[in-house]
Amino acid sequence: MVNIRKNPRRMLWRAIYQPLLVLFLVTLMYSCKRKDNRNSDDNAQQVQADDRPLDKKIAETIQFKLTKPQPGDLINPRLINLLHFYYSQNGYMPVWSKEGIWNRQSNELIQYLDTCIYDGLFNKDYHYKAISTLKNKLANDSLKMMKPVDWALADLGFTAAFMQVLQDLAQGRLFNSKQLWSSDSSKYESFFLKNIHQFMKGEKLAFITNSIQPTHTGYVLLRGAIRSFTDSMDRTVYTYLQYPYPSKDSLLFIKALKKRFAESGIFENTNLPDTTALQDIIKKYQAKKQLKTDGKISSSLVRMLNNTGKEKLIRIAITLDKFKQLPAVMPDKYIWVNLPSFYLQLIGHDTVLMQSKIICGKSATPTPEITSYIDNLVTFPTWTVPKSIIEKEILPGLKRNPGYLARKGLGLYKHDGTPVNPYSVNWEKFTKGIPFKVMQSSGDENALGVMKFNFKNAHDVYLHDTNQRYLFKKNVRNLSHGCVRVQDWEQLAFYIARNDSSLYQAKDTLRYTTDSISNWIRNEEMHKIVIKNKFPIFIRYFSCAYSENGIRFYDDIYGSDIKLREKYFALK
Repeated sequence: MVNIRKNPRRMLWRAIYQPLLVLFLVTLMYSCKRKDNRNSDDNAQQVQADDRPLDKKIAETIQFKLTKPQPGDLINPRLINLLHFYYSQNGYMPVWSKEGIWNRQSNELIQYLDTCIYDGLFNKDYHYKAISTLKNKLANDSLKMMKPVDWALADLGFTAAFMQVLQDLAQGRLFNSKQLWSSDSSKYESFFLKNIHQFMKGEKLAFITNSIQPTHTGYVLLRGAIRSFTDSMDRTVYTYLQYPYPSKDSLLFIKALKKRFAESGIFENTNLPDTTALQDIIKKYQAKKQLKTDGKISSSLVRMLNNTGKEKLIRIAITLDKFKQLPAVMPDKYIWVNLPSFYLQLIGHDTVLMQSKIICGKSATPTPEITSYIDNLVTFPTWTVPKSIIEKEILPGLKRNPGYLARKGLGLYKHDGTPVNPYSVNWEKFTKGIPFKVMQSSGDENALGVMKFNFKNAHDVYLHDTNQRYLFKKNVRNLSHGCVRVQDWEQLAFYIARNDSSLYQAKDTLRYTTDSISNWIRNEEMHKIVIKNKFPIFIRYFSCAYSENGIRFYDDIYGSDIKLREKYFALK
């Protein structure tokens, strides 16, 4: 037998270290098992969290989205505070669905947005395609049906669309962001929440949308005519031309112009035309439209090219929004001056009592929009020339020849009324204003004619007769320095006088009658007639209106609607 000597180190390993190793391995295995158990517990908790009701998970996501909105969240940033306020009232729970089932109100809103053009709204403003597509996917796609993020986006999109519709129908869009009701927390409960709660409790959307819009007769008639207009309009989408254009964008404008002519069938060549060729193209279009064939690019040419069905819809929308800037309740009787139509109307109890041709300001001196009250009439008035005319016309004329005023039938006076000889003044030293009044005496040759209608305003504007009555024969009548000339001034003056007299009380002393006014006019006497019961006047710029033959469109004489179109409707 072989004698094997025992190794002391191996014996020590077996005696001490091996048990320790076994103990370590057992401890490690136990620790791993505990860790696995903890992970299993965490997973179980996670599964439990995912088992919460869908609406709870949607609410959590809605709150997060409102706290950290993203560009693609279908929310107008101006509505964030309003939406926060609304959703906080119900714990951020979804409004338009319940546990993955859409409610009736969501269908109604989609149906309304599909035809909202009949109220002068454009559904692009309300992410119509995005929210309707998302709604259909969530209703029909089983993979997306249980995704709280998609439900939250859809719910926010629907609520934002509804709130925006409310604001646009009631207030309009022609305001800056600080003026909008969605920026006014006082309107949150009294307007927005009131109407959405009413809708969610079962009220029909049509009732709500109708109830918040203006009741002005002009608004109601124009809105009611939109359906007929859209049924017959040319729906072709044409290139919109921005004019005038910055000099740096001349090439871009020519490209757009070429494209627009191609859309009209006037130009087919893919290359840019040279100057001569472009003139020929313009002439062809002008001939087609029975315009003066001068081959020139002008504002009138561009307006004609932009006068498409789509652009007319935008003009209707702008006009409807302008109605929303009027008082909610109009006076029983008032004067309505619509500048682009070149007409004045006397309104009494929603009925046109009379109408008259007018002459309004030139493009260089436009008549401003004004709300005021006529407080006095003047027979055979004098005319004090406004500072603007003095600077632009009178002063340059005096520098050329001090006899300029005499030729115009004007006089020069100190502010205390003392006459001044124009030849005694060194006119070269004045660059803007002058320290004198320029006046025209009363009489047949006076620029104001026989009657002047005064009302307070910041523009020195008034209604008046004219010594150039032949100008009323023109169709286009933006010809004045800013004041409004009235063809049927006598009928208007006598109505205001009779109306004022009828409202006098027994204790009042009637200082004049229509007979006395007639005598003053006959005798060419200057008199101031105080109107005790001030007569309301509205001067407005509405480029379209309802007529029995359909919607009538007027020329945008000052380019005002073009500016509004490019500011508020550029992406439509």
